[in-house]
Amino acid sequence: MTVIKKLLGETDENATCSQHKGDSDAIIINEAQLILAEKRTSLAAMRTGIAVFALPLSVLGLLIATSRYYDVLHVLPLIVPLGIMLTALIVLGSYLIIRALRNIHHYDRLIVQLKNCHSKLSQFID
Repeated sequence: MTVIKKLLGETDENATCSQHKGDSDAIIINEAQLILAEKRTSLAAMRTGIAVFALPLSVLGLLIATSRYYDVLHVLPLIVPLGIMLTALIVLGSYLIIRALRNIHHYDRLIVQLKNCHSKLSQFID
């Protein structure tokens, strides 16, 4: 059973340690490195989601701070598309953050499973 199949969800997540007994130390370390690389990718996606989520909030803050300098009814044709675009960015940012968090938790479970099956690996990973 390989980690690639685990990451794609093709195997049971609660696999036993007996399936890993024949693996060499190099393969186990490579599996851990792959999982940690995927976790790092998910952290980058979460960072992107936070940035996408923060952009609409800062634009809304700017619009509220300068609201006394314009009349909302006169700029309504501009505010409605802007509001739709900001809502879409908030939804996209939320999606990226939630998806990244789910992936990070999944990779954490895989790392704990590897640590439980291989005591040599547990001394290197906290």
